[in-house]
Amino acid sequence: MMKPYERYRTRRLLLALTAAGGLLLTACSGGGGSSEGSNAADRDTSGLPAPAHGDKDGTSEQEDQDREAAPDHLSTFALDVDTASYDYARRALADGRLPDPSTVRPEEFVNSFRQDYERPDGDGFSVTVDGARTDDEDWSLVRVGLATRTTQRTGERPPAALTFVIDVSGSMAEPGRLDLAQESLSVMTDRLRDDDSVAIVTFSDEAETVLPMTRLDGNRDEIHDVVSELHTRDSTNLGAGVETGYETAVEGLREGATNRVVLVSDALANTGDTDADTILERISGERREHGITLFGVGVGSDYGDALMERLADKGDGHTVYVSDEDEARKVFCEELPRNIDLTARDAKAQVAFDPETVEEFRLVGYDNRRVADEDFRDDRVDGGEVGPGHTVTALYAVRTEPGAGGHLATATVRWLDPDTRDPHEESGDLETDALHESLRAAPSRFRVTAVAAYFADALRSGDDRYDRIPGAPVSFAELAGSARALAGTTEDRAVRELAEAIEQADRRRD
Repeated sequence: MMKPYERYRTRRLLLALTAAGGLLLTACSGGGGSSEGSNAADRDTSGLPAPAHGDKDGTSEQEDQDREAAPDHLSTFALDVDTASYDYARRALADGRLPDPSTVRPEEFVNSFRQDYERPDGDGFSVTVDGARTDDEDWSLVRVGLATRTTQRTGERPPAALTFVIDVSGSMAEPGRLDLAQESLSVMTDRLRDDDSVAIVTFSDEAETVLPMTRLDGNRDEIHDVVSELHTRDSTNLGAGVETGYETAVEGLREGATNRVVLVSDALANTGDTDADTILERISGERREHGITLFGVGVGSDYGDALMERLADKGDGHTVYVSDEDEARKVFCEELPRNIDLTARDAKAQVAFDPETVEEFRLVGYDNRRVADEDFRDDRVDGGEVGPGHTVTALYAVRTEPGAGGHLATATVRWLDPDTRDPHEESGDLETDALHESLRAAPSRFRVTAVAAYFADALRSGDDRYDRIPGAPVSFAELAGSARALAGTTEDRAVRELAEAIEQADRRRD
C-alpha cells in the first residue's frame, strides 16, 4: 500500500506535470538533519514560497497547486540573533521582580544558548531539522537550526570602522550604565587591530561627534582620553544621536571595511524623535546606500526594550543587553570584534509542513519577525543580518495526524551575499520516523532549547494555567529541576544560570 507521504508527493508531481506541460519536478527527501543546497540566483523566483518537499525552485502554477492543497502549510520569518530579551529578564529577576511579559520574546531566550549544529564548510548556512514527541498526544516539538561557518581568526577578517553612539543623558549616571560602557570601550580599544577605526558620538538633548573616524594605529591614547572624559548631562534625544552617528559613519566610511554603528543606551528617549520608524526613516539613505548595520547594546535597570529592538530589527542589526562587567567585556571585547564581518544579509527562513502528516503547527516566538509567505523570495523584503559563528534556532509545536508517517517538514533558508547581493538557499528535511520518542530521549541541547522556550512561555503568560507549549512542565519548580539536570549534563555555565533564573521566577511567583 502506498504511504500517505508517497501519495502526497505523487499527487503533486502529477499536478505539476499537467499544469507545466511536462515540466519534470525532482522530489527528494532525507532524514532528520539533512541539508541540501541550491543557488536561486539563476532565475527569478521572487514571491514564490519555498517548496513543500524537495523542490528547490518553483513555478507560479505549482504555487497555486500548493495553496489549493494546503493553504496553511507554510511558516516564514526573518532570522533573528538578538538575545537582549533573555538577559533583561535575568536582570529583572535578579532585582527581585518578574519581567514585564511584553519584553519576553521566546526566540531570544532560545537563541541565548550554545547549539551543536553541524557547520557549513564555506559561507552560508547549514540546516538542521530535528524533533521530539511530547507527553501531549500527537504533539511534538520540532527544532529548525541554522548555523554559519565558525568565526575566522581575527587577522583574516576585513578591517572594521565602528561608530559608537553613546547615550550620556542623565539616566545614564546610574551605576552600571555609562561607567560600564566606558570601561568596556577602553578594554576594547586595546584589543582592536591597528587597521581598525573608531568614531565616537555622544547624545543627550543634542548630539555631538567627539571623535571622528580614527585609525587605532598610533591613536589609542587619544581614544582612551575621549572615552574617559565622557560624562552625563541632560535629557535623551536618541533620534539625534542615531542620525548624527550615521552621518559620522558615512563621513568616515571605509571601502573594503565593515562599517557599523554601535548604539549604547538605556533607550529611554524623551526628547526629539522617540518613534523607531521615524528615526530610521531619517537615516534610510545611509543604511540603504552604504549598508551600514546597527548593533544595539542595552543597559540599565529601566530599559526601553521595545524601542531598541525596533531600531535594531529594522536597522539591519541586532541587540544585546548587558548588566554587569563580565557581560559588557564579553560583548565589547569578544563578540563585537569577532563578529564584525557579515555572512548573510536579509536572511529569511520558510518551513513547509507536509499536509499529509501535519494537522496543525505553531511557531514559538518571532512575533515581530513574521514575513508573508509570498515574500520569502522577494529580496526587497527585509530579513535578518547574520555573522560568522552564529546559530539561529526556531522551535515549533507540531500536531501530527494520528498514526501518520513519512515526510513531516522541509526548512529552507534564503539569504543574500553581503558583497554581491546574490541570493542563495539551503534546505533540510525531517521525517516522522526521525522524531525522538520523548523529550527525555532527545539530545541535551534540544532539551535546553525546550526548557528555554517553556520558561519564556511561562513568563509571557503570567499564569501557570495558561495554555502553554505542548509538553510544558506544570510548574516553575519542575522546569527548574529539568534545567538543573541539564546543567550537570552539559557542564555549561549558561544552562546553570538558566536554572537559577527559573528558580528566581518561582520565588517571585509565590
